[in-house]
Amino acid sequence: MMTRQQTLTLISMASVNLSSMICYSILGPFFPIEAVKKGASQTVIGLIFGCYAVCNLIGSLILGKYIVQIGAKFMLITGLFVSSGCTILFGLLDRVPEGPTFLALCFVVRSVDAVGFAAAMTSSFAMTAKIFPNNVATVLGSLEIFTGLGLILGPPVGGWFYQSFGYEVPFMLLGCFLLIMVPFNIYVLPTIDAEPSKDSFFRLLTHMKIVLICYVIFTLSAGLGFLDATLSLFSINTFNLSPGYVGLIMLGLSLPYCLASPLIGYFTDKYPANRSWFMVTGGIATAASFCLLGPVPFLHIPSKLWLTILMLGIIGFSLGMTAIPTFPEIITCAYEQGFEEGLSTLGMVSGLFGAVWMFYGPIVGGLITQHLSFEWAAAVQGGLAFLAVSFK
Repeated sequence: MMTRQQTLTLISMASVNLSSMICYSILGPFFPIEAVKKGASQTVIGLIFGCYAVCNLIGSLILGKYIVQIGAKFMLITGLFVSSGCTILFGLLDRVPEGPTFLALCFVVRSVDAVGFAAAMTSSFAMTAKIFPNNVATVLGSLEIFTGLGLILGPPVGGWFYQSFGYEVPFMLLGCFLLIMVPFNIYVLPTIDAEPSKDSFFRLLTHMKIVLICYVIFTLSAGLGFLDATLSLFSINTFNLSPGYVGLIMLGLSLPYCLASPLIGYFTDKYPANRSWFMVTGGIATAASFCLLGPVPFLHIPSKLWLTILMLGIIGFSLGMTAIPTFPEIITCAYEQGFEEGLSTLGMVSGLFGAVWMFYGPIVGGLITQHLSFEWAAAVQGGLAFLAVSFK
């Protein structure tokens, strides 16, 4: 049975995962269209998505290192507050004149939002691992239902509100929802006291297995980021779909991930020795699906809507298989290396996980799509996933 503190923490983390992921995924179906109207190229759109990832990387590492000094609860609440403000501001950007001013403000608001997101997610992961030390994967897998729900709800709800009410409404609603989360989490979350550790990220990365797991996480996030930045324009141009339907296609990716995660979390906690096999099997399935997503031109298979949706479904399921075991596996490796058990180490692991999670996909995805095609760019993502499997 869970204690009252554990139950309240679980509710709080679920709400953070849900709202943060809606924030992250809402741009997919309609922002690229709006940005093109304002004079942005595919590469610049990729960079706008990508600057979020770069600032998330820097924010996660710094905040993960100083989580004890800042305080996990304070970090989470501040992160939510910053994210809510930035989401509302992003909704007002359509009033800005097109050209450099619009693009510069996109970069600034998105970058600050990323630091807020990094604060919320880094402290969320660390607090979860601290409060549920014996079943980290099961709890994270269950929380991924809400991450998946956020990814599921973001695109179709965003696309529908955009079509019905215009650019501003989705962001205003979301920003206000995030703002409501702040007092709720102040009331619900426990305060965790801990001692700062003298360990560093560099010592964490001297362990070869941790570096390889980081590469696995990197390939997963690259794939997701790539789809965020490019799938909507590919679907609109290839299948003549409206933004609302693009949001529904994104569902093909998030729904299987959402359903698979708690199950995979349970099995990886019950059979920790099999975590590597989960990662390898998931990696092979991800690699094959990305190659068939376009599909890759040398296969001479025409692009079909049903094939795209089927491959997104397999990618969603296999991402769950690969991603869920990585976090508890890094914690295990850190403790084996002699890191002291506690919030400080968990903060560093969370920071590292968050930093690697969102870095490369949107920037390079946008670049390759502009200079080659979506089909070849998807094949490159498949190649990265296959490389991760061969290392394991």
